Amino acid sequence: MDITEFYQTFFDEADELLADMEQHLLLLDPANPDQEQMNAIFRSAHSIKGGAATFGFVKLQQTTHVLENLLDSARRHEMALTDDIINLFLEAKDIMQQQLDAHKNSQEPDEETFNYICEKLRQLALDVKEEQSAPHVEAVAGSETSDSQATMIETPVLSSDAENVQSEAVETMVEVASTMAADGHYYHHIILSDLKETDIDLMLDELKHLGEVSQVEKQHHGLEAILKTTATEEDISAVLCFVIEPEQISFKKVAVAEKAPEKNTVTEESTTSVDDAHVESHVEQPAPEKVTPSAESAKAPAASATPAKRPVAAATPKTESSSIRVAVEKVDQLINLVGELVITQSMLAQHSDSLDPAIYSDLLSCIAQLQRNSRDLQESVMSIRMMPMEYVFSRFPRVVRDVAGKMNKKVELNMIGSSTELDKSLIEKIIDPLTHLVRNSLDHGIEMPADRVAAGKPEAGQLTLSAEHQGGNICIEVTDDGAGLNRERILKKAISSGLAVSENMSNEEIAMLIFAPGFSTAEVVTDVSGRGVGMDVVKRNIQEMGGQIQISFEVGKGTRIRILLPLTLAILDGMSVKVHDEVFILPLGTVVSSLQPEEDDIYPLAGDEKLLQVRGEYLPLIELHRTFNIEGAQTDITQAIAVIVQSAGRRYALLVDQLVGQHQVVVKNIESNYRKVPGISAATIMGDGSVALILDVPELQRLSHTQMTNKKKNTTASAVI
Repeated sequence: MDITEFYQTFFDEADELLADMEQHLLLLDPANPDQEQMNAIFRSAHSIKGGAATFGFVKLQQTTHVLENLLDSARRHEMALTDDIINLFLEAKDIMQQQLDAHKNSQEPDEETFNYICEKLRQLALDVKEEQSAPHVEAVAGSETSDSQATMIETPVLSSDAENVQSEAVETMVEVASTMAADGHYYHHIILSDLKETDIDLMLDELKHLGEVSQVEKQHHGLEAILKTTATEEDISAVLCFVIEPEQISFKKVAVAEKAPEKNTVTEESTTSVDDAHVESHVEQPAPEKVTPSAESAKAPAASATPAKRPVAAATPKTESSSIRVAVEKVDQLINLVGELVITQSMLAQHSDSLDPAIYSDLLSCIAQLQRNSRDLQESVMSIRMMPMEYVFSRFPRVVRDVAGKMNKKVELNMIGSSTELDKSLIEKIIDPLTHLVRNSLDHGIEMPADRVAAGKPEAGQLTLSAEHQGGNICIEVTDDGAGLNRERILKKAISSGLAVSENMSNEEIAMLIFAPGFSTAEVVTDVSGRGVGMDVVKRNIQEMGGQIQISFEVGKGTRIRILLPLTLAILDGMSVKVHDEVFILPLGTVVSSLQPEEDDIYPLAGDEKLLQVRGEYLPLIELHRTFNIEGAQTDITQAIAVIVQSAGRRYALLVDQLVGQHQVVVKNIESNYRKVPGISAATIMGDGSVALILDVPELQRLSHTQMTNKKKNTTASAVI
């Protein structure tokens, strides 16, 4: 059997297990670790190790095996946890993720990092063993003395033969019980059924990876074996289910007494005078308080030790999975097809407008029903691509922990609205900008603990990530209760950088200066920030997603960074406008208002540039027909329509011939189908089958300014000639 076909399933599940492991490690309290969290961390590591062994990912398997042993010691309270140990576990998790990513790309994991983390983990294991060795030896010596005394007092006189046989039986049972108490091994009688012949040896090898296998019985389509291991039945099932189905796995109880010599049956007859209570006291004394199923069976008579069906498994009904894994490419293809269906429906609706309702009432009713069904189908399909913001937020507890620890700051992270959904493509693109904003807040925003106490604040700073829907957008906020932005320092840096600033600028305008390329007020360059690289990239990335970013702050109280994004890039609510015969789409989220300009509100500037006064505010006026060289358009400004648009906190007026209406359009990537067009972000197909271009509002103002500048240069050069 070619097990490579199961690679993707393992990769997906391993990613989820590693994410769960990190979350539990971050929540773990070293002073008082929660047992359920420790068990969950151990199960994640154990499942990854089993899957890695199945698929031959040796380095990942060995790394996880060393980590798993330490986790097992920790959950059994044989090793005291500290912050340094948890940091080492987190570092091991990161390297395991790197190893997994290497296997995803059909590459070998890095040898150097593999040796490094294994050495660190093994050294930790040796340190723990050395700490335990001295008290363990003393405890063993003391227990041996007390046991021998008890034997001398309580053991009755037997005949020599009966005494030898009886002591051998007792010693055997005590040895098994002591082994279980010391290392926590379970004895599982595993039955695998309905196997392919090629799977039998594969499953046997997998069981050997989990522990010591004995009493192996291979059948035509099955396998039976006794497995001595530290893994529970659930852990074993989780590992084997990478290859076979859960219903192919069953367990029987194993009585440890079966491992005693067969002489025990004779002893029962020859030692009838022995006080059973005395023997039981010797057997039960070394056993721990927590008795495993195997240990319990040791106290049962040999005759009743016949393996029985596992009652829990028999009583548990088989449940159907509530989710399926589907490749993103298939979802994208489905969305594209639904988009084409919506376009076709729009064409039908537009052509049906000319029909007489009295004659074609049934047809028009069907078209209206088709329109409703198409919209419902479109919304349902689009919801498939929607993912909760928890996918993004879940990585920030680790970021905050690492950065705050490196900077010796105390920070509490609060996350609100993790269930708010956003399109998958935007989820992936927003991770890097948000990461930079969080790191920036930790570095520049939240003060050192001593400074916070001196300012009358709690020692631990508060960093809040929130997400909520606002109409057809999602609003993501990064808020801290730090010192806020330093207005004077930003102005001083802006003046030294040659930026056009004034003392009369509002806090919001001052804050937007930090998005200028190369802008940084950090006095010292660190590995967190200070190089002036990042905030301009954050702004550009958010604008490429059709979003906006705003900053507000109060000195001494904190900073709030607000990001507005569309819920999806596949469908757009837009305002269609016309310039002569050309139709353009303006994203509805950028449209503020529209009006017909009056002569007194227009102020010409040098080089054919113009300003439009709107309610006391002077806005740049961009004539769309000039930007795209459209002939036959309305040139009289007072006869045209000015649409006020806003992007990244800046407003300007866009001059068009007329407003057509509001539409929900299916976005088509123009760059992949044609080429990149300046001032155009995408395209769509209208109801009549014509193509309409979607305007890039942030880029449009820069494009117009560049054209005007070039025109001035050409005019000056012509005058000189």
